[in-house]
Amino acid sequence: MTLENLDSVKELALKYALYNAVKHEGKALLEPVISKIVAERPDLKPKIKEIINIVKEVINYVNSLSLSEQKSLLEEKWPELLEEKIIERKYELPPLPNAEKYKTIVTRFAPNPDFVLHLGNARPAILCYEYAKMYKGKMILRFEDTDPRIKRPLPEAYDAIREDLKWLGIKWNEEYIQSLRMEKYYNVLKEIIKRKGAYIDLCSPKEFKKYLWSSKPCPHREKPIEYHLELLDKIFEGHFSEGEAVIRIKTDLNYPDPSVRDWVAFRIIDTSKTPHPIVGDKYILWPTYNFAAAVDDHLMGVTHILRAKEHMTNTIKQQFLYKHMGWKYPEAIHFGRLKLEGFILSKSKMKELMESDESFEGIDDIRFGTLGALRKRGFMPEAIHKLIMEVGVKGTDAAISFDNLAAINRKIIDPIAPRYMFVENPIKVVINDSPKELIARIPYHPSNKRLGERTIKVKGPKIQVFISSTDLELLRKHQMIRLMDLANIEIMKIDTKYIEAIFKGTELHEARKLGLPIIQWVPIDENIKVIVKRPKELTLEIIEGLAEPSIINEKEGRIVQFFRFGFVKLHSISKHEVVAYYSHD
Repeated sequence: MTLENLDSVKELALKYALYNAVKHEGKALLEPVISKIVAERPDLKPKIKEIINIVKEVINYVNSLSLSEQKSLLEEKWPELLEEKIIERKYELPPLPNAEKYKTIVTRFAPNPDFVLHLGNARPAILCYEYAKMYKGKMILRFEDTDPRIKRPLPEAYDAIREDLKWLGIKWNEEYIQSLRMEKYYNVLKEIIKRKGAYIDLCSPKEFKKYLWSSKPCPHREKPIEYHLELLDKIFEGHFSEGEAVIRIKTDLNYPDPSVRDWVAFRIIDTSKTPHPIVGDKYILWPTYNFAAAVDDHLMGVTHILRAKEHMTNTIKQQFLYKHMGWKYPEAIHFGRLKLEGFILSKSKMKELMESDESFEGIDDIRFGTLGALRKRGFMPEAIHKLIMEVGVKGTDAAISFDNLAAINRKIIDPIAPRYMFVENPIKVVINDSPKELIARIPYHPSNKRLGERTIKVKGPKIQVFISSTDLELLRKHQMIRLMDLANIEIMKIDTKYIEAIFKGTELHEARKLGLPIIQWVPIDENIKVIVKRPKELTLEIIEGLAEPSIINEKEGRIVQFFRFGFVKLHSISKHEVVAYYSHD
C-alpha cells in the first residue's frame, strides 16, 4: 500500500471512528467503523486484512480522547456528520387503570414544602401532569404542610416549588395549601368519630405498643361516642399537652403489618414553641399525612394517585378511613423506586451540609440534586422531562445516573450552544518566523450558521498566544500541532514557563493531511479571566483560566461550550471576569 493510500485510509478511519465515538458516548467500535469505511471506499474491501491494524490504531487513539475532544475534532474536520438526523424513540405512558369509569381524570402532585424540589420529586410531578394532559383532565398542586414540628415548612419553599414546576413546563389547574384547610379536617374527624371509626387514645406510647403487639384494643378504643367528642372539645380548649393524647383510626387489630393497626390520624403540637409559617399558633391539633392526604383526595375528586411503592402501606391505611366514611378510594398506581446515582438528594443531608460547610451556596448549590441546582448548572427542563418519561411508571425499581441525564441534556444543548476557546492554567507559546499578523475566523458553531462567527486578530512582531497547560502532554507526543483556525506550528522547545514554536502555515488541508492535533488558544494581549466552578462529589473544584475576548458579549445565563473542556452556564459577566458553572462534557 502506497504512502498516499495509507494516509487516505487513516483519514477515513479517523473520520468514522470519531463519528462512531461521538454517537456512542465516547467509545468507537471496530466493526461499524470498518463498515462505514468500506461503504465509502468499496475498493478497500479486498484489503480489509491489510488495513484492519491501521483502523484499530486510529480507534485506540480516538478512544483515548475525552468525548468533548472527540466532538471538537469532528466539528473541526467533518461538521456535516453532526448534522445527521437521529430518529429518537418517543416514550408514551401506559393507559391509566379504569380511566373510562371517570368523567374527568384528576391527578395531584402533593409536595411537602419543608424543602425545595429535587430530581426525585420531578418524577411524580411530571407523571401527574402528563396523565392529566393525556386525558384532558386536571392536575392539582397541593402543599402538604401539616407538620409544623418535625417536617417544618420553609416559608420560601412554597414559591420555590411553584417556580420549579413552571420551569419544568408544568401547569396545574387548582392549588391548595393544607394548613389553610384545617376546619375541613376537623369536620371529617368529628364525623368519623360519630361513625365509630376513630377514637381518642390517652395511653402513653409505651402502653399502646403493648396492646399493639398483642393485637388487643387499648382501653379507650370502645368508649362511647360522646366520651370521645367530649375529649375532642377538651383538646381544642388546650387541656392536653403534646404526647398526652392522639387520635387513631380504627383498623384490623390482627393486620399482619403492626404499623397499619389503629394508625395515628391527629397529634397535638405546641405551636407556641414551633409556630407554623402560615397560620402561626392558631391550631394545636394537627392531622398526620395519611389523614389529610386521604381526606383531600376525596374532597378534591382525585381519581388517580401516582406515587412510589413505599407508599403502599399508606394506601392500605387510608382505605380503612375511606371504608369508615363510605367513600370510594381512588385508583392507586405505585411505581418502583428510582435510584439516582451521582446526586445528593437527601433533604437532611443537604440541610446538614448547608449548616456545617460555608462553601455551600444554598439550596441551589451545584453539588445538590435540587432542580434549582440543575438549572444553575445548565440542565434543560426538557432533559429532565425526557428522562422521567423514559423511566415511566414501571413497578420495578430503576437506576439512573448523572451520565444518563447528561447524555440527554447534551443532545438538547449541543445544537444551540456557541463554542468558545478557553485555556485552563495558561502557558505562553511564542511563534517564530510568523507573519506580523494572523487572522482567525471562527464560527460560533460548526453547523448552526445562524450563530455567526467572530474574527480574532493576533499581531507580532512575534505572534504569541496562550494555550492550556493540560495540552503539554499532547505537545510532547506530537512535533506539530494546529492552533484552531489560526496556524500550524512546529514545537521546538517546551519549558515550564513558555513554549517556542515555528510557524508552518495556515492551511487546514495541510493539518488534516498530517493528522495534526487541534488545540484551542487565546490571544496573549486580549483575553478575559474565567472561573469555572465544577462539583466533585462533596467538594467544589475551582478551575481558573482565560477565554477569548468575544465571550464578554454573551448574556448571563447562556449555556456555551468551551472547546475540549465541556458545557458551562455563564453565571456572571463583567469586564474583568466571567464566572461559570460546569454542566458536563
